[in-house]
Amino acid sequence: MKHITKINSAKRARRHARIRSKIIGTPERPRLSIFKSNKYLSAQIIDDSAGKTLLAMTTKSLKGKTQLEKASLLGKEIAAKAIEKKISSIVFDRGGFIYTGKVKAVADAAREGGLIF
Repeated sequence: MKHITKINSAKRARRHARIRSKIIGTPERPRLSIFKSNKYLSAQIIDDSAGKTLLAMTTKSLKGKTQLEKASLLGKEIAAKAIEKKISSIVFDRGGFIYTGKVKAVADAAREGGLIF
């Protein structure tokens, strides 16, 4: 079983590198990066040209019954805080994860919250 996990994480790392070669966060359009662990989800808004994280959130502090609900709340919260910091347009970075389930829930909620991507 350990061998399969190593292969899967290596495949995700390759996908993420391929995505990151095409997606770059700028001051006008920073990058919304998603990371998914077994327990939590985290999202960061990053300006790659300056090498700075502008905003970061995780599902650790959010209240929701399921992981999917927490993912939606994360998307709404990060969108609200980004709008407060005068960030309206972003580039979405799924981090090598498949665009379904929790990753899609974060993206859809961020769009509902007012972010444009």
